[in-house]
Amino acid sequence: MRGAMRLLARWFIPIAGSAAMIAVLFWLYRDLDAESFVMALKMANPFWLSILAFTILFEQYLRGWKWRQILYDLKPVSSVRLCGAILAGYGAAILVPLGISPLVRSWLIARLENLRMASVLTTSAIERFIDGVVFALIAGVVAYAGWIPDIEGDVRTGIAVAGAINFVVFSALLWILFFGRSPLSHDDVLISRVIDWVSAKGRGRLDGMRDAIRTGIIWPKSGIRQGGVILAAFLMKAVAATHFLWAGLSVGVIIGLADYLFVMVFAGFAMVMGRFIRIPGGFVLGSGFAFSQLGVADEQALAMIVLNYVFTIVLMVGVGLLFFWRSGIDIRAANLAGAKADDATRAP
Repeated sequence: MRGAMRLLARWFIPIAGSAAMIAVLFWLYRDLDAESFVMALKMANPFWLSILAFTILFEQYLRGWKWRQILYDLKPVSSVRLCGAILAGYGAAILVPLGISPLVRSWLIARLENLRMASVLTTSAIERFIDGVVFALIAGVVAYAGWIPDIEGDVRTGIAVAGAINFVVFSALLWILFFGRSPLSHDDVLISRVIDWVSAKGRGRLDGMRDAIRTGIIWPKSGIRQGGVILAAFLMKAVAATHFLWAGLSVGVIIGLADYLFVMVFAGFAMVMGRFIRIPGGFVLGSGFAFSQLGVADEQALAMIVLNYVFTIVLMVGVGLLFFWRSGIDIRAANLAGAKADDATRAP
């Protein structure tokens, strides 16, 4: 029975999800003129594409700078190094799709800066939880301000509800994390016993994990750095919303500025939903549907999505591998370390 469930989880569910994605993609672009689509790609303006490439990297630099503010009281780390680790994590996850990007980036920084991986991973979780809260707030603004096209069904309510759920979930995760810091100093508390049990399963590799996690639950002492974390989170989303702006300009598409926020929010929720129900390409499908509701021609919309996706993948893998090479770390060792850490976190 266990073998059948493992086979189902490893092969059948991903294959079924991929088939569902392809079916939806074909339905979404059933009237696509392939020749016009290829022509849009060929005629894409290189100037706007260069701006697109810059903003993709700049968004990740902002993420690195934001992470630096959280890490600062533990150890000041260069924003460039943190950005490189983030890109390396994404690149490793693309090449070896195990969902270990946060583990790889944390392992890299821990190794390069002589820190405990559990501490760095905890700060990375805090950074991502802040992102979730900020994204929820932006979704609320989009829904409240009415920056949503007329779509069959109450999409505004759906976005508002999804944003509210996101806000509650990520706020709760932050609260649990910081509320749980104090109990981690007591041996007899349930969470401490669970973490110690996991550490024991690590056969020496995870010794001191509870103290490392507790050390990583930090928030900047400086008010300026605290504000910097929040500001960077909002700036990241603003920059992310411009990716389709530059891709659109490269193929001659211009829509309202508020529409780009709608596309980002709708596609973001579609990506989360796709991961939840195990359908890949949620962001691509969500973006395609959003553009169709905004009246963008299928050929140009798909060209915008493909350009954005390809540039993101190429830059993540290319710059990520460059960071691995410059840091002198073997990508296979990074993936192995990430996989081991992933197994450890799933041990309970």
